[in-house]
Amino acid sequence: MKHALLAVALAATLATPATATPTVTWHDCRTTPDDEIGAQLHDAGAQCAEIEVPVDHRDPKGRKLSIAIARRPATSNRLGTLLVNTGGPGPSRDGVVLLAAGLPPAPAGAPEVAAHYDLVGVDPRFFGRSNPLECGWPTDRYLRSAQFASPDRLSFDRSVRVARDLAARCEPKRNVLPYVSTRDIARDLDMVRAALGERRVSYLGWSYGGYLGAVYLQMFPDHVDRVVLDSTIGPDAQGPALTREAGPATAAALADWARWAARHDEQYNLGRTPDRVLGTVDQINRAAAREPLRVGEYRIDASMVPGLLLTVDDTESSYVELSAQVRVLRDAARRLPVTPTPDQAAKLALYATPEVIPEFGFSAATANQCADRAAVRDPEAYYRDIQAHRAAEPLYGPLTRDITPCAFWPTRPVEPPTSFTTGHPALLVGAAGDPVTPYPGQRAMRHALPGSRMITLDSAFRHGVYLFDANPCVDDSVNGYLLGGALPDADRTCARTSPGRTKPAS
Repeated sequence: MKHALLAVALAATLATPATATPTVTWHDCRTTPDDEIGAQLHDAGAQCAEIEVPVDHRDPKGRKLSIAIARRPATSNRLGTLLVNTGGPGPSRDGVVLLAAGLPPAPAGAPEVAAHYDLVGVDPRFFGRSNPLECGWPTDRYLRSAQFASPDRLSFDRSVRVARDLAARCEPKRNVLPYVSTRDIARDLDMVRAALGERRVSYLGWSYGGYLGAVYLQMFPDHVDRVVLDSTIGPDAQGPALTREAGPATAAALADWARWAARHDEQYNLGRTPDRVLGTVDQINRAAAREPLRVGEYRIDASMVPGLLLTVDDTESSYVELSAQVRVLRDAARRLPVTPTPDQAAKLALYATPEVIPEFGFSAATANQCADRAAVRDPEAYYRDIQAHRAAEPLYGPLTRDITPCAFWPTRPVEPPTSFTTGHPALLVGAAGDPVTPYPGQRAMRHALPGSRMITLDSAFRHGVYLFDANPCVDDSVNGYLLGGALPDADRTCARTSPGRTKPAS
């Protein structure tokens, strides 16, 4: 990787903060009567605390941040501390609740894992209760950037204006923007480890949390014990171009839904074959390109269609809802009066609201991407990229390859992205048809971590596997590793026994 030697040198000099070990004072997690997460943590038997970390770890005596943490002690035969990150990036203290309370139905072995570890969740810097970063982004403006595609020149020019505006709104925060990186979050995690008095910690993370775990493992291999990375981002994907390679995987997931919809044609009448179902989608897209579709009080143009057809899991309930939504769009394309489904209406309402909703963490998540890897600054490069892939990615390419605010960001990364070389053991878990973090990237992370093993859930088009799909083969493998410490002898593939029954990780 470019700058690999420099990255290794920086890791060596910056890995261990030259600061005193923070002190921890535990308190009730409930902060206000309406603190839902605090109440859940309290009910799970957790306590909360805050520690101070440097804004810039190269300047340990400079400005400080407060990092919020939650811990629920082990209840039986303690094996150590398990850091849990639920992805995003976003607040992750709720990871304690997820492991302690289990998911319905709780997979066999999950309560045992929770019992034998101190469960620790951390709100990463600038998220949740850890000095949240908010640039005042109106919800409709951000979603116009993140969820709308650029299928033509007019919509692309609009995307450029929105991205430029969002970046400008973060200009007043430029003194902290370079320090929202995953590497800085990993350094904070190591300060949490030190504050807890642990020589080594174990780690479990989903999605972005999987990538964060890999970065932490690379930077602090001597401070890590057992590591599980579920649905992780590829080693070179995290940053402004995070979604760039997701078009084919997203299209494959839509095709899987089309196979399901064809089997249920009597109910939804979207097409008797998968090709006919996808033909219905194409008719919707073409109609929206001619003139906006009327869906209740909302108008849907071609730039909105791809974002309304994204899938994140292949459960029966998700496919039922998507089919109902596509039927609404099909009827609207035929100029029939339609009413959106409740879920569809909620999404369209968000698209239309100018309200700033800080708990979404939109600007902090974008700042994290912009700090992790340098962005292409020429807007025309994005348009050329979309056009070059139109034939291969006609529906999703104009969305996944679109310009982002990082192209106009007020600051640039202060260090190169992480280069992965550690041979420390880790267990990777992924779905073969993951539409969010495509499987080729997960496999690339597996090979970037030569000491790792991988469990693949075959024929699954979902994001988030361990605990969320309730697959015994996957869950038993992860539980066995976390409880016993031994990786599988080789990579293995788990057959899909039934569609997952719970919602995916973020």
